[in-house]
Amino acid sequence: MTDPQTLMSSLRRPRLLVRAARLGLSDYNRSRSLRRLFPGEPTPGPGQAFFTLAERESSLDQSRRNGEAAYSAARHVELLVALIDEARLAEIRLPKAA
Repeated sequence: MTDPQTLMSSLRRPRLLVRAARLGLSDYNRSRSLRRLFPGEPTPGPGQAFFTLAERESSLDQSRRNGEAAYSAARHVELLVALIDEARLAEIRLPKAA
């Protein structure tokens, strides 16, 4: 399993999606957003939330690349906002390697 910062630095997404996500970070509310992204599930801790969000974002990005009709750019931005902030939270809580 990769650490969050390594995984985030390896992501290649369209600039517009990334810019929109960065703008959305100022309004990110963890409890509200994760309730919406994980409906009916208990709110996961920062590390687990990051890896689950990364899987979901990867699947959504594949839908975007395939041009699927069910793809939602708004949902993708919402996932990216949560992913960026959860990466930051997970990194804070992970012990640093010496």
